[in-house]
Amino acid sequence: MFDLGTVTTLISFVAGLVLGLPIGWLFIGSTALGLLVMGMPATFIANTFFHSLDSTTVMAIAFFVFSGSLIAEAGLADRIVNFSYSLVGRLKGGLTAVGIIATLFLGALTGSSVPCIAALIPLLVPRLEKFGYQRVYTTALLCSSSYLGYLIPPSVPAMIYCLLAGQSVAALFLATVFPGLILALGYGLLNYLRVDRYTFESSEKPVLPATLKASVKDILHTGRLAIPALGCPVLILVGIYGGIFTPNEAGGMAAVYCLLIGWFVYRELTNVKLVKALSSSLGTLGMTTLLLAGGTVLTRYLTRQGVAQDVAKFMLTLFENKILILLMLNIFLLFLGMFLDGIPILILVVPLVLPLMQELGVNLVHLGSMMVVNVGIGVMTPPFAMSIFVGSRLADVSPAELTKAMMPFLFYVSIPVLLLTTYIPALSCWLPQLLLGANVVGPW
Repeated sequence: MFDLGTVTTLISFVAGLVLGLPIGWLFIGSTALGLLVMGMPATFIANTFFHSLDSTTVMAIAFFVFSGSLIAEAGLADRIVNFSYSLVGRLKGGLTAVGIIATLFLGALTGSSVPCIAALIPLLVPRLEKFGYQRVYTTALLCSSSYLGYLIPPSVPAMIYCLLAGQSVAALFLATVFPGLILALGYGLLNYLRVDRYTFESSEKPVLPATLKASVKDILHTGRLAIPALGCPVLILVGIYGGIFTPNEAGGMAAVYCLLIGWFVYRELTNVKLVKALSSSLGTLGMTTLLLAGGTVLTRYLTRQGVAQDVAKFMLTLFENKILILLMLNIFLLFLGMFLDGIPILILVVPLVLPLMQELGVNLVHLGSMMVVNVGIGVMTPPFAMSIFVGSRLADVSPAELTKAMMPFLFYVSIPVLLLTTYIPALSCWLPQLLLGANVVGPW
């Protein structure tokens, strides 16, 4: 049975969500009410707030967020789109599949979803509309693919999970690679089957190489121009897994690399664009750190009051089957994803379910992969889906029409990939165990 302080905290938190209060301050305010009711000192909030941010992983998040903000401003996104266009543009549905390929590359640069949408929609949607592809479909494909940025390393949500669960960042980066690639392949196949429904007659045709030789030449040319942009993820991954630098140092190197490429190679990064990237990064980082610190305050208070242990006992009495418990966890996370962003969900849920998962013997790297895929799906699940809000505004399409066009990608690809990730641990654990060893990943 919960004490009065815990009940007060939970009721005030839920009431604040219903009223639409800022969730970062709601984390702190509901905890403060619980402490006040119980007559406990408020120094707990200050100490927990500080120590939750006193981490090199937070520094890595800051660097990767800044790197992501530089992508569109420094000209890297343009070269990646052109290279993707030359790779798949000649295939059926290839022009729209450019968005999937470009998102894969940009995901390895940004570590997030919204920067992918913000960079690609202005580049692709107007261009493909001229070639006879409906604006709403191209936008739906880009918005659905955007959370590949959560799965292709480096990933900001993966770093948040590792900070909360005490797991290896390098291991979780590798754990989401196969789910991400399967998701991209599934989207590509669905796009191939459905794209004809969203085309119309257009007098303007894309300029594509007429012969195989010309096509290869075009791939080599655009690939050469894209090499500096694609060098960033190579630098990050080789540096981390080669033992050259830590994840936070990799973030710093990525930011410096993008600055140098934008200034001296592509020469598109001006002082005005740099200030814009810095402003965007500071806003994102401020929101992220407030959510992280405030959420840690709330969850540590609830954990100290025994809520996590009570949740574990309740779930074990409700379902003794590990398969059903994981299914219920996924359903719960998907429900939260309809109303909250991924980072608050991770901050709120991870500390509360860790005792239960450890009791069940679930590998925590595998759990991290499953949860990152799940909160990534939240990016595209209405009614409060970030990709729908941003995508509809950037592409000037109706949110209702965009949501309808996105649903096949959700039900035919994203949900099956989530179930595969949940019930086939090898998808998540095989690669990190191969490259990092069992002592990092643990038994699965």
